[in-house]
Amino acid sequence: MFQKKDKYNVAIAGATGVVGEEMLEILASRKFPIDQLSLFASERSAGKSYTFMDKEVFVETLDEADFSKIDLILGATSSSLAKIYAPKALKAGCAIVDNSSAFRMEALVPLVVPEVNGYLVTLDQPIIANPNCSTAQLVVALKPLHDAAKLRRVNVTTFQSVSGTGKEAIDELIEQTKAILSFKEAECHVYREQIAFNCIVNWDCDPETGDTEEEDKIVAETRKILGEPDLRITATTVRVPVFRSHGEAVTIETEKKLTLNEARALLSEAPGIIVLDDPARKIYPTPLDTVGQDNVYVGRIREDKSTENGLHLWVVADNLRKGAALNAIQIAECLIKA
Repeated sequence: MFQKKDKYNVAIAGATGVVGEEMLEILASRKFPIDQLSLFASERSAGKSYTFMDKEVFVETLDEADFSKIDLILGATSSSLAKIYAPKALKAGCAIVDNSSAFRMEALVPLVVPEVNGYLVTLDQPIIANPNCSTAQLVVALKPLHDAAKLRRVNVTTFQSVSGTGKEAIDELIEQTKAILSFKEAECHVYREQIAFNCIVNWDCDPETGDTEEEDKIVAETRKILGEPDLRITATTVRVPVFRSHGEAVTIETEKKLTLNEARALLSEAPGIIVLDDPARKIYPTPLDTVGQDNVYVGRIREDKSTENGLHLWVVADNLRKGAALNAIQIAECLIKA
């Protein structure tokens, strides 16, 4: 069981990926109480060093990890790797906040976004799951509206940046853009289709339903986090040629009618949300506005005239921060305060 201390031995699993490196920066900026930091990654990254709080920390492989000396692991690995190291770490008494999809839908594992259901974080919970990046920002925006008027239906279309796929996807967008602007052929390695100057809507698709894994995650995770297993929700996920931050076009229907001013007030007063919504002055959030920011931004709040009690929202957030690294560290902060 996780024991409360003044300072903790913390490890990042997957430290050299885009989420792991973001975790490193956020741990320092938020002054998380760390006694000793360990960094783990694959063999090809072993020996790489990072500076953390004026100290040099070297990357080790997970095979070298002595979990008995670690209090808390922040997981930023693939789900397949998480399933390998997590049982060993749990047996040694570590607490784990995992960013992969490995444990999200397990009944006994809390799936947490602190602004929405942070009360689920307790000292006797050995592993806590972090949701999909698109889900995290979505539920932050939905929560205050759901509490006030109860959701009947949610329809979301995501516009997801390439950083959600990792460093290789960022590099691919850069290289394809260079190639096209130089009148050369763009090579595809990470995505099956060209991402530069394009949008991709069909990745990891179920051949029978046509739904993607990403779409299924949003549906199932949103229901679990909001505690509404029968919520009618549908999702369409789109990968767009943006380096960082996800946008979401969200349409909701509620049981109780909310006016635009009521919706704006509820969102403005909710934790973790900044409302940028002034149609007259053409003020609304964009992915560039949110890069490096911790909050979820909401704008273009409009009435959906095609249905009863309907609203449109435009929701944007940094997928590497609130969608992943920051949310995981906020969960860890809840844990040490529990």
